[in-house]
Amino acid sequence: MKPRLIDVHTHAQFSEFDIDRDAVIRRALDAGIWMINVGTQRDTSANSCELAHRYEGVFTTVGLHPTEIHEKFDYDFYKKLATDSKVVAIGECGLDYFRPAPETKEKQKEVFTKHIQLAREVKKPLMIHCREAFADLIDILTANRSALNNIPGVCHFFSGTIEDAQKLIDLGFSFSFGGVITFAREYEKLIKFIPLGRILLETDAPYVAPQVYRGKRNEPLYVEEVAPKIAKILDKDFDEIAQKTTENATKIFGLS
Repeated sequence: MKPRLIDVHTHAQFSEFDIDRDAVIRRALDAGIWMINVGTQRDTSANSCELAHRYEGVFTTVGLHPTEIHEKFDYDFYKKLATDSKVVAIGECGLDYFRPAPETKEKQKEVFTKHIQLAREVKKPLMIHCREAFADLIDILTANRSALNNIPGVCHFFSGTIEDAQKLIDLGFSFSFGGVITFAREYEKLIKFIPLGRILLETDAPYVAPQVYRGKRNEPLYVEEVAPKIAKILDKDFDEIAQKTTENATKIFGLS
């Protein structure tokens, strides 16, 4: 059965869902929503792999989030996980300069570069996190352009400028947007600028629920609130947005 929508970046393996994880996942699947649970460190990557094998329409990524680099990036460990058929991307990886200690910036760059190498080795796209660090991120990706796959990956919860978006488009990247666009209008120009063929849907659950659920725990089902908002911004039908973003996700992550 084909999905109606795909949440390309969520975290149903996180502890916030320990009480009702199966119900949360089944609510989404019953609504025709597939999901990619995103690993952020060693345990959340391994747990997400195990979880993905319990359900049709549930996939995973493996990687070390830039704010978790106090934990060693064990290349061989992540490489072994990445060979799993349910692993569709490497990450969540990238750079986060929101509140870093100065010495961590170089460490983040080093670890991000290792993720790029791993993605190339296992021939899977990157799932990128970037916060207040787009200049360095783009510099690293450009310097490693020959190591990027033909479909290099996705910048999730994209918050860069139009100029940043253009540079990343030129590098082959796509972009996912979540619940924040339902209450923050500064994303509208970006969404209008980025080609529809490069736009995907996400929730980043349990974080940043859409307006109607704001202040509550987010969950994959709520990606249903993101698609109509993109349709409204682009003045398109919901069905067109649902179909195109699902096609985009299926192509980028090789979902089946």
